[in-house]
Amino acid sequence: MLTVEEKYQLYENSVQCHDADIDFINAQFETFSGRKPLVLREDFGGTGMLACNWTKQSPEHLSYAVDLDPEPIAYGKKTHFQTLNEEEKTRMHYVQGNVLDSYPFKADVTVAFNFSYFIFKTRKQLVEYFSKVREGLKEDGVFFLDLFGGTDAYEESVEETEHDSFSYFWDCDKYNPITNECQYYIHFEKNGKRYDKVFSYDWRMWSIPELREILEDAGFSKTVAYWEGEDEDGDGDGNFYQSNSEDNCESWVTYIAAIP
Repeated sequence: MLTVEEKYQLYENSVQCHDADIDFINAQFETFSGRKPLVLREDFGGTGMLACNWTKQSPEHLSYAVDLDPEPIAYGKKTHFQTLNEEEKTRMHYVQGNVLDSYPFKADVTVAFNFSYFIFKTRKQLVEYFSKVREGLKEDGVFFLDLFGGTDAYEESVEETEHDSFSYFWDCDKYNPITNECQYYIHFEKNGKRYDKVFSYDWRMWSIPELREILEDAGFSKTVAYWEGEDEDGDGDGNFYQSNSEDNCESWVTYIAAIP
């Protein structure tokens, strides 16, 4: 069995790239608001890896990582929080709480990454959540969320990605086309030993047009969809651009930005 430290290390080394996320947020926010974003709220923040690195940008940057689960928060405080100097620590806040609650601070940017909001399975629940995000943003703030799709996203299969010292498995175990509900798992293999169902996700799949309509219902005045460019091999190149029409493919991961 993996330790708590091992499972979060493997997860973060597999699926997170906070530097790229921060670069994207900064660039896109400035196109909308004409200034640099300083206050970040990371919903479903988990270990707070993104939020911790946000505060390192300058003495003006402030961040909040909101999550219900004490386990990843405790791990984040032992690891990512300890990479901050004493002054930076005063600007990084872990909040063990519900993203549906109201908080006294306002954010320039709120993010819901790693598809965590897929836990909300009804339109009513998503309108409630997006409305809370809207309530917690400054007047010129921006909400960023990511999502995934493509033909492979609905196919019951296991995809393996090999890393230097371990393998990561993304497992679509079940998909119900009547409800769009799905069950995903993350497995790992390390030192010849397989660790199954290290992370489990009971989700509903949401589409780009559904999310844009729900964001509008929640009070956002404008939404922008992004698409990822391709390299010479036809794989994603990590560069995202605004788009309203694209060809479908086997697998894609992208962003939506919502402006109040």
